[in-house]
Amino acid sequence: MTQTFLGMPASAPDEQPHTGGWRTNVAVPQDTLRWGHTFPEGAHKTLANTQMRRNLGHATRTIRNKRQMRVDEMPDWEDLRNAAEAVKFEVASRLPELLEQFEANVTANGGIVHWARDAAEANQIVADIIKSKGVDDVVKIKSMATQETNLNEYLADEGITAHETDLAEMIVQLADDMPSHIVVPAIHRNRSEVRGIFLDRMGDAPENLSDNPQELTAAARAHLRRKFLHAKVAVSGTNMGVAETGTVSIFESEGNGRMCLTLPDTLITLMGIEKLVPRFQDVEIFTQLLPRSATGERMNPYTSMWTGVTPGDGPQEFHLILMDNGRTKVLTDPIGRQALACIRCGSCMNICPVYQHTGGHAYGSVYPGPIGSILTPQLTQGLDDDDPVHTLPFASSLCGACGEVCPVKIDIPTILIHLRARSVDVKRRLVPDMWDVAMNATTPIMSNGKAWLAATEGVKATRLIGHDGRIGALPFPASLWTRSRDLPIAPKESLRHWWKRTHPDGVTPARPATDAVDAAQPAATEENR
Repeated sequence: MTQTFLGMPASAPDEQPHTGGWRTNVAVPQDTLRWGHTFPEGAHKTLANTQMRRNLGHATRTIRNKRQMRVDEMPDWEDLRNAAEAVKFEVASRLPELLEQFEANVTANGGIVHWARDAAEANQIVADIIKSKGVDDVVKIKSMATQETNLNEYLADEGITAHETDLAEMIVQLADDMPSHIVVPAIHRNRSEVRGIFLDRMGDAPENLSDNPQELTAAARAHLRRKFLHAKVAVSGTNMGVAETGTVSIFESEGNGRMCLTLPDTLITLMGIEKLVPRFQDVEIFTQLLPRSATGERMNPYTSMWTGVTPGDGPQEFHLILMDNGRTKVLTDPIGRQALACIRCGSCMNICPVYQHTGGHAYGSVYPGPIGSILTPQLTQGLDDDDPVHTLPFASSLCGACGEVCPVKIDIPTILIHLRARSVDVKRRLVPDMWDVAMNATTPIMSNGKAWLAATEGVKATRLIGHDGRIGALPFPASLWTRSRDLPIAPKESLRHWWKRTHPDGVTPARPATDAVDAAQPAATEENR
């Protein structure tokens, strides 16, 4: 594991520190899908970082509002979502066939295709290609696939420096930090912190650099331009590949991707096997959904597509690495496989109240937020009780907002519940904990109508100790619940008592069909107005 500085950056005794309050709070883990802590442990730490929470709240609200503006101007938004869902369902249903077609078309157009079973194999292939070119310095486009494999750390151990060229990724890399969002990796930083990072770590940042965003981006541009002009090899991910043509694509906002895709002699693209669409025509759907969902833009400023190698134009050697790394295991789950439809827009994270308060680092994975809560446990198959990943499906209030905003209609809440059930099923084979004992003790009461009725009568006693309709604190073991949420007091009248009072015969009287039509007519008339 890489040793990462956890305190304030050092400065000479007579030197004015430029930190802007930034500090690195996480170490770069060896396994980027498993950082080692559970979600409750991570959340306990990040909730104490009030500056991070302010940064995150401001950023997510801004992106959320921009997204809503762009969605509201689309009369066919739901039709696009339905079309995207259908395309992704087709991909999952025909994946082996589409992958073979994709490989054949990439190869026919001069590309070289490699297959990687896991992260280690993918990293090894990338390193071998770079070494074969005799270079030890490469430029990189923002890529969740390379984050998933921890490629930068692997290359560093092999004596190769990978320079992140996306502005947010560069900020994270300079700070020896970890990303906290799949679209905006440095969303937990404000501009004062970015200024401090640049002054402390960039090396060639202007001494009089302010925290003005234009100055910060200008400093980053000048710093990166030299990297672009001298790089012989570039590494990228991809937003989607087209099986029909062998085309690969990058959607980005800064132009750094375009520089990486055109200037170097060799381009290496790492792609998860699920990032396919069957036909070139399908791209049109996602070019409307992705930018609006991710950054609130009508279209990406830079959309780059390349098909193999074109003599005299762009890289003259193109390597495509198709990586599994747990994806075929996800495909075997008829419910959980929906997670593979994700287009990495981040809209579920921007609307999630849990993510907005805890931040991405709490999830202990490069895939945070609601999508990370369903994707990471499946990629790792980490649902055992002693695996920190098993806590992720429980990192949700199940409010359903994530499913409502997903542009490809992934039913995230249902998958969360499904994975919780899988985790509980695994847990049954282990030594029971206090929650298991409690549930087993209450099962006889919950499964018997008379016993449950007697128990609910006893619950009315909570009205004597509640305040303003709720109970804020109870002694152990009930404190395990009330330390993080209030407990509502019992209502004056239970459902059973209400039913008995309003339906003394225990039967709802039949309503004539004509009465039902007459009662519905005013509502229909009002709706038509």
